[in-house]
Amino acid sequence: MDPFLILLHSFSARLSEAELSSLKFLLRGKIGKRKLEAAQNGGELFSILLEQQLITSDQVSFLECLFKNINRADLVEQLQQFVEEGEASASDHQPDMHEKPFEVICENVGREWKMLVRKLGLPEVRMERIIVENPFSLHEQLFQSLRAWQKWKGKDAKVADLIKALRGCHMNLVADIVEQ
Repeated sequence: MDPFLILLHSFSARLSEAELSSLKFLLRGKIGKRKLEAAQNGGELFSILLEQQLITSDQVSFLECLFKNINRADLVEQLQQFVEEGEASASDHQPDMHEKPFEVICENVGREWKMLVRKLGLPEVRMERIIVENPFSLHEQLFQSLRAWQKWKGKDAKVADLIKALRGCHMNLVADIVEQ
């Protein structure tokens, strides 16, 4: 699923009727009256914004401005965090040089995987999102967390950092395997 749509769905569920009404009022100059009246919830309103390309996964400043105007600093903060984590422009299926170490780590790290991911510095919110997206597979949760860490760090993501984090979590055997 598209992480941006998941985020918009989350926003939609947290908007009150008064806030939805305020958003519609603010959008009167951008969207026709009939379309605005037809939008009965946040999801429908966000769909219109997406259709008219007023918002996209990599262009969220308009949405941020709307949330500021209805005094929803919490939604602004969540939107900014989404952008900072690289979700707005990251591709889920990019080839990566860490694929082999990731597999070794996933095969050898068990239930203590969260400790490792925290040691790498991945934001807790991102880790929780990955758990929700992969509720039945520890292996996939760890693998996707490592990929998210790599995207988050970009060119600064090094195998040496993985080894250091493994050793910091007293997972020396796994660190030794990754070094080989």
